[in-house]
Amino acid sequence: MTTTLHRTAPRDLAAELPARLSLTPKTTLAGQLDGAWWPYSRDLEAELPPLAAALEEPWGRVTHVTVNPTRWPAVPHTVALDGRILHVGWFTEQHPDKLILLSYTVGRWDLLVIPPETEPAAATRLMAAAAIPGSVLTAGVLMANEAAIGRGLRDAQRQEAGWESEGGAFMSPLGNPMDRSTLPLPGNGWR
Repeated sequence: MTTTLHRTAPRDLAAELPARLSLTPKTTLAGQLDGAWWPYSRDLEAELPPLAAALEEPWGRVTHVTVNPTRWPAVPHTVALDGRILHVGWFTEQHPDKLILLSYTVGRWDLLVIPPETEPAAATRLMAAAAIPGSVLTAGVLMANEAAIGRGLRDAQRQEAGWESEGGAFMSPLGNPMDRSTLPLPGNGWR
């Protein structure tokens, strides 16, 4: 028996779901980043309209966006937004995990771009770190730190699994595994 699963196209998914954003609170502390954005796909044409719409109330009308093309398979020159045009540019000098948003009237904002395939726990850590007011951590530093944290977590899980597979359990003198409830009580009665 064959089962066919119909996946939602990235363009449809981005249009249906709200932009995943974490923005720094308004403060006088200027940092390297103004927050983080976690897109659902690498399709800029589908992802930018919900992002611009979500930012319009807190920041104003976004008119231009710049990206590094390393992380995006296609970089359109313009993206249509509710009767207007959003101009998209690219610069290889810009960090690949950073998005710059520009407005004629309000200014510039820099967002960390969290790769769409990032695990939710890692994305949560990155979104929180990028939204700290006055932080001196750049997009590159945050991504490198998260990679190190991910490696550390994977190593710890691998060590724990190895310990348990190598007999890392409490054993009775008869060779039977014991859990905490079967351990003898110490002299004071506490477990």
